Amino acid sequence: MRVISGQARGRRLKAPKGNTTRPTSDRVKEAIFNVLAFKLDGSRILDVFAGTGGLGIEALSRGAQEAVFIEKNRAPWLILKENLLSTGLSSKGRLILGDFAVVLPQLEGRFDIAFLDPPYNRGFIQPAVSLIIQSGLLDAQGVIVVETNAREKELPDPGVISLVKESVYGDTAVLYYQFSEGVF
Repeated sequence: MRVISGQARGRRLKAPKGNTTRPTSDRVKEAIFNVLAFKLDGSRILDVFAGTGGLGIEALSRGAQEAVFIEKNRAPWLILKENLLSTGLSSKGRLILGDFAVVLPQLEGRFDIAFLDPPYNRGFIQPAVSLIIQSGLLDAQGVIVVETNAREKELPDPGVISLVKESVYGDTAVLYYQFSEGVF
């Protein structure tokens, strides 16, 4: 796993041994950031279920102003901390060790991009999206990027936000949601 582009391009990112996390593949990460290219410069990033930080670190490397990383498990959180240091991006990252359901309502400010890459098929996507919206964390022109299992997509409740783009890469689906369609 590595940083694909930007200030920290080519830097390797550590990941824990075993299957405790499922880092986003380079192919999927590159596709996500091709879609988001024009939203990154100066943006505020929220990386929920951050794992070792691959998505948020990539955003920082490509020009995001800051990223808030939320990770519940200590082992990947410690590796995320190391990854931010090794890429030279630690001054732009805020790491929070905690459960998304407790942390999200306590955050302040609005984010331009929220990444959600939870463990597959565990029922976390809908409550996380709801908390982001209810807590007023997504900017009016913001986008929520959800990475999920392509075969058993766990979708947020429609209504307040709309699915504006969907891409499938093998077993992985990437879903892009916004308040209004066609903004990005």
